[in-house]
Amino acid sequence: MNNNCKILSFFIAVPLAVGGLAAFFSRENIGMFNLIEKPPLSPPNWLFPIVWTILYIIMGIASYIIFRSAQEKSTIKIALKIYTTQLLFNFLWPILFFNFELYFFAFLWLIALLALIILTTKLFYKTSKPAAYLMLPYILWVFFAGYLNLGVAILN
Repeated sequence: MNNNCKILSFFIAVPLAVGGLAAFFSRENIGMFNLIEKPPLSPPNWLFPIVWTILYIIMGIASYIIFRSAQEKSTIKIALKIYTTQLLFNFLWPILFFNFELYFFAFLWLIALLALIILTTKLFYKTSKPAAYLMLPYILWVFFAGYLNLGVAILN
């Protein structure tokens, strides 16, 4: 495996690890999702891990593109710092939602996450349009997750 493949693998592994750890820490409480009222358009539970896995892989690829960019190092560093911050927010959301059942607070947290993802995407756009475009499905999914989260908060 050449060095570029190793670096790409690392950048993909980071968001996958973040998602995996979040799932691990909230695994005992995810079952509660079956017991609560959900808003219309709620997808089946089996879809969530599939979508998130795809999104984490795409995020990793986007962050790798930024890392490998020929832009100024300071520009890359800022973009990757905001990217890392949004990953931290992403990690904490399921713990707030599933473990602590803080539905309204988790919704507010998700709004902050969405703002960070949009900021990340804007910074990525300045460096690499393809990297920014890779972030668009993530924005759409988190927007949809916000709808679901708010629906759960209202209904429960």
